[in-house]
Amino acid sequence: MHSNSRGDASPRSLFVSAQDGLRLHVREYGSQTAPLVPVVCLPGLTRTVSDFDVLAQVLANAGAASGAPRHVVAIDSRGRGESEYDKNPENYNVATELGDVVTVLAALGIGQAVFVGSSRGGILTMLLAATQPAFIAGAILHDIGPVIEPQGLVRIKSYAGKLPQPRNYNEGAEILGGLFGAQFPKLTSTDWLAAAKRTWKTADGALVPTYDVRIAQTLADLDIDHPLPTMWDQFDALASVPVLVVRGAKSDLLSAETVAKMKDHHPGMEVIEVPDEGHVPLLVGKGLLQKIAAFVAACDAAASRPSPSSVPPRFGVGLERR
Repeated sequence: MHSNSRGDASPRSLFVSAQDGLRLHVREYGSQTAPLVPVVCLPGLTRTVSDFDVLAQVLANAGAASGAPRHVVAIDSRGRGESEYDKNPENYNVATELGDVVTVLAALGIGQAVFVGSSRGGILTMLLAATQPAFIAGAILHDIGPVIEPQGLVRIKSYAGKLPQPRNYNEGAEILGGLFGAQFPKLTSTDWLAAAKRTWKTADGALVPTYDVRIAQTLADLDIDHPLPTMWDQFDALASVPVLVVRGAKSDLLSAETVAKMKDHHPGMEVIEVPDEGHVPLLVGKGLLQKIAAFVAACDAAASRPSPSSVPPRFGVGLERR
């Protein structure tokens, strides 16, 4: 076990032991001792760190020319990506996953960061702000807010853990295009193929989802006639830090009306609406990436980040690099 002193932003994997011993995968970009405020990326319900690969490399490299690179990490929630699957699917809940995030932050010596929370990752970001606000230097809520539209959740419930098993990635691309083409009408066949490679992985000679399908049990009790409780108190916990919302114009999970109310609660909040994309918009494209990078850079000035040496990695919680 050793700290990372490499200055390049190529991705590397490390593993952290959760409080219950489960092995959590983290993808790391840039140096842990980089001088700028780090960025922590949290994926959606059935998503993985691969959703952030383009953005993470842009952010880690943004200040490299001036000698000020940035440390960026993305965390696979338990049961997703390269993180270990939980023997008890009841542990796929936001309380346990929030504890996992805090454990990873401690293991990496991250005292404060800008959080990029995609869908469920944004829920975790708001919960972290409400429970341990000192961690938050800024927040990017990726197509999520304090009001979650029930029709969007019903749509997610209809496919989470139930995707057909494709024979190959091209067939997977066709499946995804058929399911999500209405929300993403401008995506090309190349885009859908890339999405398929983020959705399935090869195991024992077959393509399987990149997540534990038992995660779908978290939606089992969803009732469209009984919407989820709102999270305005948790969102308001972000009032003292910069907030950026990235919304897909065709999103069925975050409404334009909710975004307008979020602006009322947080007048300084910035909003980017991505045209012709639904939940969640892709974090790609030069224009979008530049706007996100500019927001993250603006968070540096407002942050009170301890120096890396003052928040040492806690190797005792189980940190393994490879």
